[in-house]
Amino acid sequence: ALCNSRSITSRYEKERFDPTQFQESIVQGLNQTGSDLEAVAKFLDASGAKLDYRRYAETLFDILVAGGMLAPGGTLSDDMTRTEFCLFTANEDLETMQAYAQVFNKLIRRYKYLEKGFEEEIKKLLLFLKGFDESERNKLAMLAGILLANGNISASILNSLYNENLVKEGVSAAFAVKLFKSWIYEKDINCVACSLRKVGMDNRLMELFPANKRSAEHFSKYFTDAGLKELADFARNQLSIGARKELQKELHEQMARGDPQREIIAYTREEMKKAGLSEQAMISIIWSSVMSCVEWNKKEELVTEQAIKHLKQYSPLLKAFTSQGQSEISLLVKVQEYCYDNIHFMKAFQKIVVLLYKADVLSEEAILKWYSEGQQNKGKGMFLEQMKKFVEWLKNAEEGERNLADERLGFARAKTETLVGVPWNYASS
Repeated sequence: ALCNSRSITSRYEKERFDPTQFQESIVQGLNQTGSDLEAVAKFLDASGAKLDYRRYAETLFDILVAGGMLAPGGTLSDDMTRTEFCLFTANEDLETMQAYAQVFNKLIRRYKYLEKGFEEEIKKLLLFLKGFDESERNKLAMLAGILLANGNISASILNSLYNENLVKEGVSAAFAVKLFKSWIYEKDINCVACSLRKVGMDNRLMELFPANKRSAEHFSKYFTDAGLKELADFARNQLSIGARKELQKELHEQMARGDPQREIIAYTREEMKKAGLSEQAMISIIWSSVMSCVEWNKKEELVTEQAIKHLKQYSPLLKAFTSQGQSEISLLVKVQEYCYDNIHFMKAFQKIVVLLYKADVLSEEAILKWYSEGQQNKGKGMFLEQMKKFVEWLKNAEEGERNLADERLGFARAKTETLVGVPWNYASS
């Protein structure tokens, strides 16, 4: 009797845990529900109590997506039962894909333990893309975009798209177009960007292309032509941010080593051209690098003198990248922000501006434009007050008087109290 009991239990276990039996149960249920996705969702919900979803999660998702078990490479296994009611046989439109996304969403909400297996399934399917036809890839891409927008899967699934063979044959880039279109349609580029940053994918989008096409120009044209200009702009901005960080780090190291400024200038110009950076962007990077390579004194009265000496040393570098009026304004704004954000520099703003004027880094026109238009709110009132007398002098002094003052004062006196304090012929005030 005990032997018979064991035999019955064994047969039951085989039926319950046999993959063929599991597949036949799912396929039969899908064939009965047909294309009614509400009925599909109810069938899957009820079947979870009878079938072992935990053990056969991969089988379940293969059937729901492709109609049957997938062999390595993405082809359907010949010896397994299939159904015609699955994602790959559905209509290729966003509305249908949204309905399928709801089926997966309901299933995973009901059986939370399927969450990890579902994400692994999507990663696997992306690696199998070459085994699917174009319509199947398009449907999977739209579904993945919707699932990403809904938070059902993580953007880490995109790692599968960096597979060398998929990239080389252009499959990854084409798939990404459909995926990002549905993702952005459901959310917006800011949400997409946030998700990409969370998993460190924001700087890897260029890898969707082969090495010989991995340029900002190619990326921008490809996705802009596909109707995804916002993605192209985002990638270009990320590339620029990455280049700026690397450039600032290298400049900091060059200054710390005491490299000759002519070498620093030559290097910076080359990198500026390579990264496609404007002079305005470049002067901001240079200012930050110059100010970060010093350990500043904590005493307000001493830090100003230290800053004047330091900036005088690097004035040739600053001058090399302020050939445009807008670059001068950008530098003025950076000086203002720095003095406002660093409390010990609060009273040093006017003195720094005077030095940069004397060093021919800042022009009279740029200073007057900054003063009249108020380019930045940080400390605006205080800094305008500091600059008031100097600006009046710029406006009222005759050219000859200014030239004479320049000649008498001389750039060599930049270290003196006269220059550090109030400039030239209004020093007594």
